[in-house]
Amino acid sequence: MADRVTVRTLKKIKDNGEKFSMLTAYDYSTSKYFDDAGIDVILIGDSLAMTALGYEDTYSVGVEEMTIFTKAVAKGAKRAMVVTDMPFMSYTIDIPSALTNIGNMVKNGANAVKLEGCNDYIEKLIECTINMGVPVMGHIGFTPQSQNVIGGHIIQGKTEDSAYELLKQAKKLEKAGVFSIVLEMVPENVAKNITENISVPTISCGAGRYCDGFVMVCDDLFGKFDAFTPKFARKYGDMKSLITDCAIKYIQDIKNKNYPNENEVY
Repeated sequence: MADRVTVRTLKKIKDNGEKFSMLTAYDYSTSKYFDDAGIDVILIGDSLAMTALGYEDTYSVGVEEMTIFTKAVAKGAKRAMVVTDMPFMSYTIDIPSALTNIGNMVKNGANAVKLEGCNDYIEKLIECTINMGVPVMGHIGFTPQSQNVIGGHIIQGKTEDSAYELLKQAKKLEKAGVFSIVLEMVPENVAKNITENISVPTISCGAGRYCDGFVMVCDDLFGKFDAFTPKFARKYGDMKSLITDCAIKYIQDIKNKNYPNENEVY
């Protein structure tokens, strides 16, 4: 069995000028298949609110639900680092309750957690979380849990001032102790500048080609979720059609009395 991917693994990849892969997963079998394939990091993303639970946005998913998915994914990942998105309001009320929720994710199999944003409170929480023994992945640029404040799914860092602000945030997160930073919906040149000016790995989520790692939502990768598809999401399959086709064939076999056959009965 290959060694478990850790924060040191990802730092070494960056220092060697290499790249690493990251995908979301929400269940045991998908996690296991990704792990077998060699994915470096598996994220239990709060995107599961839409893709797995049918909510309209990420605000609705809670700690209890994220815990269930974390436990399932962790059981399938033997090599990949398992990171859990801390859901909306699970870490922003106060530090003691945040640490309790974070600790619960680790108890249920997470190797690290991801926290969105950068402000004085988040920086302090990152330091406290690391002191508790839990690695933290940062997340700046477009932050879905703040989309109502931002005003929708809007690219961040398009102006010189906002690009500089993102760089400052990245440096603050680095100083606070994060082991990596997701850059979401950021212009490629801005992400490149950030990547070149901090020591921790950056992860592109629609932030171009020059980050150290890359992440996609697995349902976008599979071609399974069709409510919307981000520009940066590349479809590697058409799982929606596959699932629909399988169901149609199953229905037809039942209607035509072709299922079960003599080899499928006791």
